[in-house]
Amino acid sequence: MVKISIITPTFNSEQTIIKTVTSLLEQDFDDFEYIVIDGDSTDGTLQLLEDKKPEFKKRGIPFTVTSEKDGGIYDAMNKGIRKTSGEIVGIINSDDWYEGGALQKVWDCYQKTNFDLFYANLRIWNQDEAGKLHERLIKKARVRKPVVSRDWNHPTMFVRRELYDKYQYRCESLHDDWDLYLQIRNAGYHIEVLNEIVANFRLNGTSHEKGLKKSIQRGKERYRIYRRNGYSRWYWFECVAIEMAKAIKG
Repeated sequence: MVKISIITPTFNSEQTIIKTVTSLLEQDFDDFEYIVIDGDSTDGTLQLLEDKKPEFKKRGIPFTVTSEKDGGIYDAMNKGIRKTSGEIVGIINSDDWYEGGALQKVWDCYQKTNFDLFYANLRIWNQDEAGKLHERLIKKARVRKPVVSRDWNHPTMFVRRELYDKYQYRCESLHDDWDLYLQIRNAGYHIEVLNEIVANFRLNGTSHEKGLKKSIQRGKERYRIYRRNGYSRWYWFECVAIEMAKAIKG
C-alpha cells in the first residue's frame, strides 16, 4: 500500500501529457503510485507513456496505464479510483501539472490534520497559438460561506480513499467534480486548505470554450448542481457571474 495515488485521465494528449508526467517524476516524494486511464487514444499518447515507464521503475514508483474506450473524463476518473491503493487520492488531468514538492506538502498536511478532503492554490496559464504558456493568475483556495466554486481548485484536490467508496463522479455533466465536492462538504467531512500553489492549470478545455450557447449550458449545469445539493435559487446569479467573468477576461 502506498501513501498517495495519483490518477490522470487521457485521450489524444500527446501535446501535453509529458509535462504532466514529468511533474510527477520531479517530485521529491516517492511513496506514491501513478495510474493513467486512457480513453483509447489514436495519437502518440500511449507511446509517450510507455517511454516514461523505465524512469518510474528506476524510482520504485508503480506506474500503470490502461487504455480502453470510456464514457468520458469522469468515467475515466472513477475507473482510476477503483484501481488505487493509496491512503489519499489526487487527480491531475493531462493538460495540467503539479508544482515541485507538491506531494510532500499534501502528505505533510495530511499527517498534521488528518483531513478528509484537501485543496490548495492553483496557478492558471493561457496558451497562445504557438503553444507558449503565459501565466494568467493565481486562484486562491478558501473554505467560507457562501459556498462558491471560485474558492475551490479541482487539480489540487486530494480525497481520503475510503470516501471514494461512498462518493463517485456521477458522469452527468462538465461540473461533476464540483458536485462531488459539494456532497462531501455538505456531509460535514473535514476539509483542509493550503494557501500555497500545488498545481498548474492550462486554459484550453471545455470549461472555457467560448460562445453564448456554451456559456448558457455551463451556467445551467452549475446551477442545477447547486440546487441538487440544497443551495438557494439565488445561486443563479453566481453561475451567471462566473460565465460573465470568463467572457470579459477571455
